[in-house]
Amino acid sequence: MGNQVEKLTHLNYKEVPTADPTGMDRDDGPRIGVSYIFSNDDEDVEPQPPPQGTDGGGLPKGGDGPTLPPPQPYDPRLHEVECSVFYRDECIYQKSFAPGSAALSTYTPENLLNKCKPGDLVEFVSQAQYPHWAVYVGNFQVVHLHRLEVSNSFLTDASQGRRGRVVNDLYRYKPLSPSTVVRNALAHVGAKERELSWRNSESFAAWCRYGKREFKIGGELRIGKQPYRLQIQLSAQRSHTLEFQSLEDLIMEKRRNDQIGRAAVLQELAMHLHPTEPEEGDSDAARTKPPPERPPAPGWEVEDREAVVH
Repeated sequence: MGNQVEKLTHLNYKEVPTADPTGMDRDDGPRIGVSYIFSNDDEDVEPQPPPQGTDGGGLPKGGDGPTLPPPQPYDPRLHEVECSVFYRDECIYQKSFAPGSAALSTYTPENLLNKCKPGDLVEFVSQAQYPHWAVYVGNFQVVHLHRLEVSNSFLTDASQGRRGRVVNDLYRYKPLSPSTVVRNALAHVGAKERELSWRNSESFAAWCRYGKREFKIGGELRIGKQPYRLQIQLSAQRSHTLEFQSLEDLIMEKRRNDQIGRAAVLQELAMHLHPTEPEEGDSDAARTKPPPERPPAPGWEVEDREAVVH
């Protein structure tokens, strides 16, 4: 059986990330599992060119045609999903749009540089794109997982023109020292493809800062229980909760929600939760329609179809 597992996976059991090399992870309990399906959600995103016949700002080139309205500034409250993440009863992540909160304000890459310190986590955001995370290491540079490779880039280059913000306070784990965070990031520069232990830029950056193996591929044993909960805020009084077997799976769903946007998430949940009127003669009192054209994802009330070897 052991030989069959090695044929299926890109790691053998000596390489399973059950603990961090820094020794900072003190959590007890088994953490074994090897995943051989990679997700490079935000690695395929490229800046979109302006519409044909327009300049870079979306305005018509020359002529006396009508002037298009200028692009609207990015507003997290319009595009992002307010949510909290719980491990059992402990809140480990929270994105809140509470009045007076400035934590989600975004800045141009040039202005963001003035707010960064070595060891900070940086998030670049844009409408209809996966958020891209990076670790600021000083000297105007960041280390980030991009296109299945850990790279060292200038912050302005890594942003690809997107606005950004420092997101040290989204996760509520105790952070490592700034020097350790920078050392964790720089130690993996050049790692690529099958050498990687993270599914996306957020998981890599968060692991660098917190040293938690839960951010790694196969960092937790999936044994049927679902200790993680993603609570999505639908309105000031209403929320909806999804359950997950691992933090890795939950992060993938959370990032997908950010990519499709708040309006699409609310529409999906409305169609998923609200019963339709039963047809005449139908013995069922009500039916719940699944989200349209949504692939099965861990946490929804469907069979988990991700390929994972335990």
